[in-house]
Amino acid sequence: MALFGQQTRKEDGFPRSEDRVEPQVEVAPYLAPVPHVPTRSMEETRPTMTTALKNSESILAAGLTIEGKIECNGNIRVAGRFQGNVKVTGELTVEPGASIDGEVKADTVLVGGEVKGLIVAASRVEFKESGVLIGDLKAGSLTVAAGSKMRGNVEFGWKEGEIEAGRSDHTR
Repeated sequence: MALFGQQTRKEDGFPRSEDRVEPQVEVAPYLAPVPHVPTRSMEETRPTMTTALKNSESILAAGLTIEGKIECNGNIRVAGRFQGNVKVTGELTVEPGASIDGEVKADTVLVGGEVKGLIVAASRVEFKESGVLIGDLKAGSLTVAAGSKMRGNVEFGWKEGEIEAGRSDHTR
């Protein structure tokens, strides 16, 4: 009987640990599989113009401050601060806590933040409870929620061509 720490004898029929030779195993390096991606031409990868414009929305994120000019086809959501003029063929949304300092022209304007300047909307302007306008407003229709604030002149209910014609006839 063998005790721990004692060497076994060869005549026991068991090989001693120093007599054993471990075979060396070679392991090939791991190569990750590469998925097959079919190649496409440039024309196939470009979105069509109608799809891109119909579903597009650009976002000026909260905490971001930009000065300049925005002109686009599509929708814009402003959650940060923008100083300059905005011209949008689509919907402009000014989120609560956001601000725009400049002239705004869009099909539809949703005001939840603050706008300092002129708003001209071909279709409609909607003020949320937190919406503030310091400036004039011209729109096809106007919706005002309780709690919103405005200081300036308002013209609404006129068709797009009538807004400019009405202004030239009106003298101050």
